[in-house]
Amino acid sequence: MGEHSEVYVAFDTAKLKHAVAVADGGRGGEIRFVGEIENRPATIERLIRKLARRYKKLQVCFEAGPTGYGLYRQMQALGHDCLVVAPALIPRRSGERVKTNRRDALSLARLFRAGELSGVWVPDEVHEAVRDLVRGRMTAAEDVRRKRQQLLSFLLRHGRIFTGGDHWTRAHRRWLAEQSFDHPAQQIVFQDGVAAIEDAVERRRRLEEQLASLVPKWSMAPAVAAYQAMRGVSFLVAVTFAAEIGDVRRFDTPRQLMSFLGLVPAERSTGEKVRRTGLTLAGNRRARRVLVEAAWSYRHPARVSETLRVRLEGLPKTIRDIAWKAQVRLCGRYRRLNAAGKKLPVIIAAIAREMAAFLWAIGRQIMPATAT
Repeated sequence: MGEHSEVYVAFDTAKLKHAVAVADGGRGGEIRFVGEIENRPATIERLIRKLARRYKKLQVCFEAGPTGYGLYRQMQALGHDCLVVAPALIPRRSGERVKTNRRDALSLARLFRAGELSGVWVPDEVHEAVRDLVRGRMTAAEDVRRKRQQLLSFLLRHGRIFTGGDHWTRAHRRWLAEQSFDHPAQQIVFQDGVAAIEDAVERRRRLEEQLASLVPKWSMAPAVAAYQAMRGVSFLVAVTFAAEIGDVRRFDTPRQLMSFLGLVPAERSTGEKVRRTGLTLAGNRRARRVLVEAAWSYRHPARVSETLRVRLEGLPKTIRDIAWKAQVRLCGRYRRLNAAGKKLPVIIAAIAREMAAFLWAIGRQIMPATAT
């Protein structure tokens, strides 16, 4: 047994090898670099078991990143506490210009022992799987948007402009089918662009079908249904919010959730001067994006449409009451801000911020005790 009964283990993770440093418990405990080990479960387990023979308690940490949560789950299975560190919240020394794996691991161990690191929420494996599907669908939707824009840009360069209404309607698709180009090379580019869009749309459709079939079996399904009581919160918005945020009860206040979504103003204060700037845009950009898109629906007067009425069926009265209160307040807030001459992006951000608070209230009402 070493001098200290507790040790703080820091992994600087990478694709092939992890750099490992340890800090003995106690203010004056030694901090040392263990070395680099292969990113294989068996190798990691050997190191952890070796340390466990020397110390009574191991505390493990690593930065959240592209290597995922496999190391976290392995530590949990071995019976050790593990913190997945939020990279953006790691204290940095100004003026540091040298960055190596060794330095990063040693710094992480020192900060971990000092209690200066903040952790991120780690989803369970089922939740992570649903989130992966949600993100896959978002990527597919972005691919559709990008390919459509590429085709429209090509048509514009050649003077082909559709004037019969919105793009990608039935009328627009008929118009596209009538287009042809004299030069074979341009016709090939056009036909390839149309085919690429059709393939991308089909991929998006398949992923949306998979989501629709899997979500009812998910522990977060009651929350997904309840979130849809809110105006502008479709199934895809609700499932994205649930997948990215998880159990809203991990946020003690709506303000914490707003901050996590990056929907609160940044602040630069000095002395007696307080200066608030634009939104922080920190935190989860995917959840923030769907809320901003949903916020546009509040520019119209408050009402329960037929689509919304169907979504409300079977939901508890408390949820329906919260959703109606939200709609009345947010529609009114949109009108007031617009009348005050506020810029549209500012108005939409304000609506999205308050939407987060109402979704927080709904989630706390509906979330089952065992939800993850």
